[in-house]
Amino acid sequence: MIEIWLNPACSKCRTAEGELRAAGVDYTVRRYLDEPPTVAELEDVLARLGLEPWDIARTADATKLGVSLPAKDSTHRRQWLELLVDHPRLIQRPILTASDGTTVVGRDPASLARVIAAD
Repeated sequence: MIEIWLNPACSKCRTAEGELRAAGVDYTVRRYLDEPPTVAELEDVLARLGLEPWDIARTADATKLGVSLPAKDSTHRRQWLELLVDHPRLIQRPILTASDGTTVVGRDPASLARVIAAD
């Protein structure tokens, strides 16, 4: 089973969901704008991705949302996590997690193929 965090208005999310359907894999959808992840969930996803919170942030969207971004360093890591929880539109999408723990930001065919193969 794959879980996909998506925004239905996002073309990359729709593409990822189409690839999942085409591959015939079982998946669940989490509309992360309606059900934002918790700090603990973000921590888990980031650990699986091997990334920091600022690596999955849509920083260009911060100005549109009126959000000031903290420094990209370990001192401000918790602020980043809370910022992404409070403003989920800043989270890069789609994020897919396979049942074996493989997790990707599925914005390209290779990442989508990797998570589908892992399931």
